[in-house]
Amino acid sequence: MKKTALIFGITGQDGAYLSKFLLQKNYEVHGVKRRSSSHNTYRLDDIYNDQLVKKSNFFLHYGDITDSISIFNLIKKTKPHEVYNLAAQSHVAVSFEIPEYTTNADALGTLRILEAIIKIDKNIKFYQAGSSEMFGKVMETPQTEKTPFYPRSPYGAAKLYSHWITVNYREAYNIFACNGILFNHESPLRGDTFVTKKVVKALCRIKFNKQKKLFVGNLYAKRDWGHAEDYVRAMWKMLQHNKPDDFVICTGKQYTIKQFINMVAKQLKIRINWKGKGIKEKAFDEKNNCIVECNNKYLRPTEVDTLKGDFSKARKQLKWKPNHDINSLINDMISYELNTFNND
Repeated sequence: MKKTALIFGITGQDGAYLSKFLLQKNYEVHGVKRRSSSHNTYRLDDIYNDQLVKKSNFFLHYGDITDSISIFNLIKKTKPHEVYNLAAQSHVAVSFEIPEYTTNADALGTLRILEAIIKIDKNIKFYQAGSSEMFGKVMETPQTEKTPFYPRSPYGAAKLYSHWITVNYREAYNIFACNGILFNHESPLRGDTFVTKKVVKALCRIKFNKQKKLFVGNLYAKRDWGHAEDYVRAMWKMLQHNKPDDFVICTGKQYTIKQFINMVAKQLKIRINWKGKGIKEKAFDEKNNCIVECNNKYLRPTEVDTLKGDFSKARKQLKWKPNHDINSLINDMISYELNTFNND
C-alpha cells in the first residue's frame, strides 16, 4: 500500500529535499505552505517540472503552524501515515528580535500537531525537527543524545520545548513520535541569510566582480556542517525504525566560520590573507582589497561557541551515515551559485 506523508514546512530547504526523497520512495506527499503574495515555492520548482512525478502524488495545501484549526483539518483530510514537522522560524539571530513569534511557531506549533494526532489517529508516525542549538552552551564535546541541554537563544529554547513535549506525548499516549537532533545542515537551497549560503554566494559574486565585500559576525564559532540531502534520509529512517526514539544526526567533524570561508575561497581559487584580531580581523585578496570584514551587527546577544555531534547511535540503530563531506557540500553550493549566474 502506498504511504502518505504530510510535511509542515515543505517550502523550506529540508521540506524540498524530503519531498523529493519521499516521492522517489513512491509516497503520496502532501505539503503545508503559508499563504503569501510573493512566490514561496521556488525550492519545489523541479518537482513541478519533473514529468515523472504524477500529479496524483504531490499536493500543496494552505495552512499555518500557528493555526490549530488548519493543522487539525489538514491531518484529518490527508489521513497521513507519517507527519514531518519541519516548520519553524529557523533563524537563530532573528529569534532574538521576534521571540514571541518564534516560540509560537517553533514550540507551540509542535504541540498543536501532537494534539491533532492523538485526537484523529494515534497510529500516525510523527517526526519533530530538533536542533543542535538546544545544546547551546555545551556541557560536553561531542554532543550525544544524553548530553544535557543548555539553549542560548529563543530559537533554541523553543526547540527544546518541542523536544520534550514530543517525548512527553510519546510516553503519555504511546504514539510513534521521534526527535531528530539535527546539527547544522546546508545545501544550495539554504536561505540567503544563513552564514554558509551567505559566504558561498558572496565569494562567488566577489570572484566575478558582482560584489565587493562580505560582512560576517563571529569568525571563530565552530559548527558541525552536513548536507541537507543526507539529513532528510535520516528523518525518514527514524520513522521506519522498530520503535520511536531520539537521534543525533551530524557529521562528527567541526570547522570555524573562518575555516569555512577559507575552504570556499580555495575552491573558487581566491587567494586571501587575514589581518587583524577579534572584531577587526579582515581578509584581503591578492590585490590587497578587503573582501571579508567582521561587523558587530552580526553578533548574537549570547553566542553558541562550539557544536560537534556524535552520530554513533544513528549509525548503529538506523544504519545511517552522511554521504557528503564538507568539501562536497561546498562544491555543491558553489556549482549552484555559478549556474545561477550563468542563467541570469
